[in-house]
Amino acid sequence: MCLIAFGILLGVCCLQWTANLPFWAAWGWAVACASATVILLCRHPRAARLLRGWGPCLAVAFVLGYAWAAWRADGRMADALDPALEGRDLLLTGVIASLPDDRGNGIRFVFEIEHMEAAKNFDAPNRTSVPRRVLLSWYAGRGSPGEEAPPMPVVRPGERWQLPVRLRLPHGAAVPGVFDYEAWLLERGLRATGYVRGNGVLISAEANGWMNRVHRLREHIRQKFETALPDAPYRGILVALVIGEQSAISTEQWEILRRTGVLHLIAISGMHITLVAFAVGGLCVSIWRRVPWLMRRSPARLPGAVAGMMAAGAYALLAGLGVPVQRALVMLAVAALCMTARRETSARNVLSLALLGVLLADPMAPLAAGFWLSFGAVAVILLTLNGRIKPVQNWQSAVKVQLAITLAMVPVLVALFQGFSLASPIGNAIAIPIVNLAITPLVLLAAIFPADWLLDLAHTLTAWMMTALQWLSGFSLALYEHPLPPPWLLPVATAAVLLLILPRGTPGRLAALAILSGFFLWQPERPRPGDFRAAVLDVGQGLAVHVQTAHHDLLYDSGPFFGDTSDAGERIVAPYLRALGVGRLDAALISHDDTDHAGGLKSVQRRVRIDEIFAGGEISEPGTSPPRGTWNAREAQLAPVRGTPCVAGLRWRWDGVDFTVLAPAELSGKRRSNAESCVLRVSAAGGTSLLLTGDLGEAGEMELVRQHGAELKSTAVVAGHHGSRTSSSMAFVEATYPEVVIFSSGYRNRYGHPHPHILARWARTAARPYRTDTGGTVQLKAEDGHMTADTWREKHQRYWHGR
Repeated sequence: MCLIAFGILLGVCCLQWTANLPFWAAWGWAVACASATVILLCRHPRAARLLRGWGPCLAVAFVLGYAWAAWRADGRMADALDPALEGRDLLLTGVIASLPDDRGNGIRFVFEIEHMEAAKNFDAPNRTSVPRRVLLSWYAGRGSPGEEAPPMPVVRPGERWQLPVRLRLPHGAAVPGVFDYEAWLLERGLRATGYVRGNGVLISAEANGWMNRVHRLREHIRQKFETALPDAPYRGILVALVIGEQSAISTEQWEILRRTGVLHLIAISGMHITLVAFAVGGLCVSIWRRVPWLMRRSPARLPGAVAGMMAAGAYALLAGLGVPVQRALVMLAVAALCMTARRETSARNVLSLALLGVLLADPMAPLAAGFWLSFGAVAVILLTLNGRIKPVQNWQSAVKVQLAITLAMVPVLVALFQGFSLASPIGNAIAIPIVNLAITPLVLLAAIFPADWLLDLAHTLTAWMMTALQWLSGFSLALYEHPLPPPWLLPVATAAVLLLILPRGTPGRLAALAILSGFFLWQPERPRPGDFRAAVLDVGQGLAVHVQTAHHDLLYDSGPFFGDTSDAGERIVAPYLRALGVGRLDAALISHDDTDHAGGLKSVQRRVRIDEIFAGGEISEPGTSPPRGTWNAREAQLAPVRGTPCVAGLRWRWDGVDFTVLAPAELSGKRRSNAESCVLRVSAAGGTSLLLTGDLGEAGEMELVRQHGAELKSTAVVAGHHGSRTSSSMAFVEATYPEVVIFSSGYRNRYGHPHPHILARWARTAARPYRTDTGGTVQLKAEDGHMTADTWREKHQRYWHGR
């Protein structure tokens, strides 16, 4: 059973790594061959003796897993948005199929489409042109000057609405080490995203369907908690423990939980499901044994198993049926069946059946981090406790298991999150008893019974726990961060840590320790002296460029400010730098004050040490008071941060690479406009160069041409102002005459960047164009007098990207 489950897992994972789905005939033949092999194995003794080894069995399981995943993936990809409808005004009728997520300036929810109508003057195809489930955002409207903005409409799960929307294909940032938003959407069956335009019409308050009733119950519980704890700072944690809805947990609280290694306690997992099942099942058994006529009809273990499974299933539905919850349910079901049938089975077979059940239910499950963390943790527990000559008892067993999980999950955590918590054993020793034995039972009872004092007590305990965890997270060594390892190093390190947790006397443990030491010592390769590498990050409608030499790192602009709660610095730039192992920036150069260039700086400063900031006057950053003359609501939330003036004439050399500021000649005031963008030229020892111009307009470009002339010629140029018609004048294009031109712009941005005329203008120089909106992060390498360029999507293509 274990071999079959492992083979199917390998096949499913292999499919998820492919750039394109195989043609239907290919996996059809694969299934046919695997089926013929199974038939021979079962019916012909000679063939059975030949194929009895583990190799053929693993190969058959691999083929079946690959074919099953390919078939399911093909079906999910077929449920797609017609590209002709992307960005069109559509009128959709459907049902709110999730809890609305409050995003501060709007709400986000899953919408199950039942009917579609196209806008005027456009003949839309039928209903199959849009996917069944989409993720919609509904932003708050803006009032007229001097008037309050209209209130957000109240949207509840299970309601049927008619909404005017615009949809687009799934699209996320394609950046090394950054969360794959497109994979997240695919794993949840969401094949398009969009936003509501204008006012919707509520058709009916309650749509049919048992899952809609579950969502309404989840909303009722959330409202009950909000009413009982209106201003409680840790209310979001209590809500997450009951219904799995985590949007109310603040960024600061997430950081505390991450640094102390107790995030798994907040996400409803198998531990919570098993706790509920054992509590309810044990209570049922205790009551059953005290009633003689019930004992005469059935042994207590049967009703106990049924009651425990029913309670676990109900809790799982409230939690949203994530992968860890599915795993726990299958394992509990197998254990309950064996108990009632008086059959014995090994724990590894139970785990294998759970793995098969999850993969058969959804082959996309390995795309979720919870899949690997959940199954990996349970496998480590079984490996630690089973097969020992002298089992460890009581508290020693719990300590041993926690230390084994901390060690064994290190490679997985580094691969998924580029770091792990060194404070995890202490943090879990504090949090596990409080959460599992006190807080979770209290909030579950409070969700069932009308007793607000239970929530008050649970919140008090949560506050005590968070105070202790906050103190623990304050240590600088609480979190160890490590660069993203290459794919080949991960299985080697995983095998090494598994070997280390085996019983004493197991051969090869010293070799495993040496391998694990090499894993921690591994660092990404850096450029040689005289060479440099640059990455134009896919930050949407903005700009962020990382330049790296042999021993130095520079960040040119920090990406856009997304809203009240996030920016490109937090979501993209800082994770990218962490994946590269960059914990310190020698300099950050902010071209000018617009929020699409300076909006992420403050978040980068929180995550990465910056030795020096080059800017002009004051840099706009998220804060309190608005600077004078702001032009939109986002800039009105910004406050100034000072930097060293960035003016023409600044130059320095790092590791044989020259950095020269070409403009502006002087600064006119506190806030720098596009015309005062700081222009930086990076020149390698071999003669290749990169020119960064920010949002410099045509007038500034003409001044550069006048002052520098032929000296402006560069190997690569990042087109000014994201490819706007206000930049990239013909004189500037001819003066630079690059081999590579890069356009940093957002996918389907409202400005139409890069403009077709600008694309045509650069094409006259025969420069190879690269776009972050279609290709993702553009990576440049200046080595030995040559420059190469490629895109992240091109090198790491997956079958769901751009579809």
